[in-house]
Amino acid sequence: MDFALAVLTFAIVVLILLLAFALGGRERKNVVGRRLEAIGRGVRRGDDSPQFKLLRDEVLSGLPRFNRLLLRWGWAERLRGFIAQAGLNILPGKLILWSAVLGLGLYILVPYVYPNPIAALVAGAVGALAPTAFVAFKRSRRLRAFEKSFPEAIDLLGRAVRAGHAFTTGLEMVSTELPEPVAGEFKIAFDEQNFGLPLREALINLAERVPIVDVRFFVTALLIHKETGGNLAQILDDLSHVIRDRFKLLGEVRVRTAQGRLTAGILIALPPAMILILRALNPDYVNLLFTDPLGPYMLGGALLLQIVGSGLLWKIVNIQV
Repeated sequence: MDFALAVLTFAIVVLILLLAFALGGRERKNVVGRRLEAIGRGVRRGDDSPQFKLLRDEVLSGLPRFNRLLLRWGWAERLRGFIAQAGLNILPGKLILWSAVLGLGLYILVPYVYPNPIAALVAGAVGALAPTAFVAFKRSRRLRAFEKSFPEAIDLLGRAVRAGHAFTTGLEMVSTELPEPVAGEFKIAFDEQNFGLPLREALINLAERVPIVDVRFFVTALLIHKETGGNLAQILDDLSHVIRDRFKLLGEVRVRTAQGRLTAGILIALPPAMILILRALNPDYVNLLFTDPLGPYMLGGALLLQIVGSGLLWKIVNIQV
């Protein structure tokens, strides 16, 4: 009965969240419609005031009040950039609310399965961090895909410049010829400068959207060339060659550290694997950790040390090139 009540409570919270998103999205559409109508009236009147020249709706959440609250916090804007780097079309407010619902739901449900406050706190923390961890995983995979295709983009730019095309035309060629995510990021850079943003600012925005060292080298080389001049095609060819050499060196480092990474993986997986094996072979021997009053505290300390040790091991074996 208690477990059914907990499930019902969690379902009600999720239903309230979905209704709030639906109502917030509808209100947001009405606000956007009113603003577009106001702009249309201003254009018909010939009004060229600054508010009719540029309209940027900073929306961080579909809920108006929550959106106003997030606008006051600087980290919410950084969270939006973090989500954009993952290539996901999710508002920061939605990610925060889903984290809160998952964390609260697991914190409510776990005590009915395993009545221990520490287990409930750990489960709630895992549920709260799960959406952010998913975004971080998608971001890491997208940046790796960008880094892999980036030398091809530089080669295409070099060939376009050598053939007599303008650099901005080369940006457009990259946005149409290469796969995502390189094409999308270069498309944004091309559209920004095409709609009036200086090329320098468009390139700096590209470096901010894609926080990769190679992109910073690329943008720095272009900005220096813009100030001093020189053979742009040769600069792009040299930069592509340097990036490919770095990839080659990184591959050699990964080969030489493969044994260390395998050892780190075994050491990280060994404690939970041993608990599962011992519990299967001799349950009474392991159940003391779950039945004794000090057991949960020992498990919590072991989990904390496991996390710290895992971080240190991966820091040692992951060599940056």
